[in-house]
Amino acid sequence: MTILTSSRRGFLAGAAGLIVAVTARGRLAHAAEAESADFAPNAFVRVDRQGIISVVSPFLEMGQGSFTGIATLVAEEMDADWSKVQVIPAEIGNKDYINPTLAKHGMPFQGTGGSSSLLGAWQNMRKAGAAARALFISAAAQSWGVPPESLTVSNGIVSHLPSGHHAAFGDLVDRASKLPVPQDVPLKAPKDYKLVGREHILPRVDVAAKVDGSAIYTQDIKLPGMLVAVIAHPPTWGATLRHVDDRAAKAIPGVIAVVTVPGDKDILGGVAVLAKNTWIARQGRDALKIEWDNTHAFSLDTKALFATYRDLSKRPGVVVTSRGTVQTSAPDGGHLIEATYEQPYLSHAAMEPMNCLVKLGERSCDVWNGEQFQTLDQMMIAKELGLKPEQVTINQLYAGGSFGRRANPRADYLRETVRVAVAAKAQGVEAPVKLVWMREDDMRGGQYRPMTVHRAQLALDGKGRITSWHHVIVGQTFVPSPPEKVDRILTEGLPDLPYDIPNFKVEQHIATEAAVPTQWLRSVGHTHSAFACESLIDDAARLTKQDPYQFRRSMLGKSPRHLAVLDLAARAYGWDRPLEPGRNGERRGRGITVWQSFGTYLSEVAEVTVHTDGSFTVDRVVCAVDCGRPVNPDIIRAQIEGGVGFGLSFLNQAITLRNGRVEQGNFNDYPVLRMNGMPKVEVHIMPSEETPSGVGEPGVPPIAPAVGNAIAAATGQPQRSLPIGTLDLRSA
Repeated sequence: MTILTSSRRGFLAGAAGLIVAVTARGRLAHAAEAESADFAPNAFVRVDRQGIISVVSPFLEMGQGSFTGIATLVAEEMDADWSKVQVIPAEIGNKDYINPTLAKHGMPFQGTGGSSSLLGAWQNMRKAGAAARALFISAAAQSWGVPPESLTVSNGIVSHLPSGHHAAFGDLVDRASKLPVPQDVPLKAPKDYKLVGREHILPRVDVAAKVDGSAIYTQDIKLPGMLVAVIAHPPTWGATLRHVDDRAAKAIPGVIAVVTVPGDKDILGGVAVLAKNTWIARQGRDALKIEWDNTHAFSLDTKALFATYRDLSKRPGVVVTSRGTVQTSAPDGGHLIEATYEQPYLSHAAMEPMNCLVKLGERSCDVWNGEQFQTLDQMMIAKELGLKPEQVTINQLYAGGSFGRRANPRADYLRETVRVAVAAKAQGVEAPVKLVWMREDDMRGGQYRPMTVHRAQLALDGKGRITSWHHVIVGQTFVPSPPEKVDRILTEGLPDLPYDIPNFKVEQHIATEAAVPTQWLRSVGHTHSAFACESLIDDAARLTKQDPYQFRRSMLGKSPRHLAVLDLAARAYGWDRPLEPGRNGERRGRGITVWQSFGTYLSEVAEVTVHTDGSFTVDRVVCAVDCGRPVNPDIIRAQIEGGVGFGLSFLNQAITLRNGRVEQGNFNDYPVLRMNGMPKVEVHIMPSEETPSGVGEPGVPPIAPAVGNAIAAATGQPQRSLPIGTLDLRSA
């Protein structure tokens, strides 16, 4: 299985083929014969005369397996030969490639995010595959003069058993291309699935190219005359350029130009050095002597921000949801729990830092990058240049991770690349420009998951039941939102708590004290809400001496899918068995959580060992996931395992500020989980007939509270802030 790295146009130039189109609104379009390199159909499925099936993906492949999932749906309905299926990226700017899931939420964009790829493709791709299969059956029936219902299809071969006739899809392309596309073709019944839901039979379509080096990323693209730009950003937000001495930079062989890049509230800007390669450009950037004007620069510390947030959490806020009347004192014979949970800014820290290649034309712009938010980026670049969106061509490549960073609503790094190219052109340097952010540029450039303070008050009656829950969250918005408006992304997960609690109220404060740019990160608001809520549930169970698993069970009678994954995780882990004791003074504990995000239900059990020096290790994680009908079980497991690893990094990560400046810059001071820190992870998939939901993000939120709960079980110390770091065992 290989990924086509040439353009769509280049593919069409290679061979005429059958085109079957299904729009993003689910309508079948038309079949036609591609006869020239200029034919650009609106299509999701193509078959050439060699029988190669090209599935056109509107979604970005950044490691989450979307290409394979989409191809599976098409190949299933076609009864195709998997070895002849490949995936190519869709053109950008075509409304037929919008994400149906985003469109339902008022965002008719082409984009990849919100764990929506498979959900968005579920109907469209199956219809496209079914229509293609029907066309080949009709073509074969005409050729052999037999009824269509007498034909069978298997592994890309159409057969008529009575006569012995058989033909591959490629052999039927010419005749099939002349037939009208059938409407409302019935889809396969699940009992007839041969690929969907099967394990260990489908290799991922992107792995081979990534292993052999043929996969194309932005860093791989080299255009004639191209220059690489590395930029010196302001040291903090709001700082502006006062003076730059670029003589030392220009003296470095290979440095071509030094340009000033305008910044604003969306774009960092600064001073860019353009050179023949990345290393020279970086040397030039580091040789610049810059004076910054900090008159209007942001200058607060993390400590001061947290203090402000704590004060806000004690005041009435904007009501997000409310039922019943929350209690401010303990019921007779009961308890009142008050707890504050603090979580820091987090960086996406994708393996491939931000980069982009731009080639300016007279009235056009060509862009190459790992593109996650196609429609919006095209519009923003066009606006930056005074062009129409259709005059901006974005060539979508692989992305080396993103975790949401490349779906920036301000198109920040893309527009910054454009500004570098425009500034260079103004100096007479007309060349394609590739902007490359170093790891430190990426980590200190903002666009963080917001820091938050959660303050909660729980009332429990004499029988240990939660009768009241009052929750206040303080944090910045992920996207600009007025303080008086409910921010559904900041408060994500809180209004939807599945527990049966009669009196419940959530309030929010949108913090405006920080000028730090924020953006969604993998699992978005759920990343901090799950930690606060699921830690608090364990606090209540521990105070009332109840088993945390059974305590959760008692409150999930109205949430059967939550209850089912909770039971499966506990059973698979062996919750009813005693935990193996530690050695030589070590303490051991286990914690359990249950959470729903992006339509997927997940329960996780974490087992930890707390060592005598206060360090801890996560030894084992058991996950139970209900993501609707499983399409690719192997990818589901890989994504949940990856989500666990991503969430475990939160235990040691924090972006902190001193005098407005970010203190971290690379993996040495912003540690990502290493291979030797990854525990054994078991993933158990619930059988389901529900529509598939996403798995790229839901594995993340439950793991940090599961580990925190396990540590609390081992030490008696509730964990109410992240990162956790080394534990103080003197009072434990």
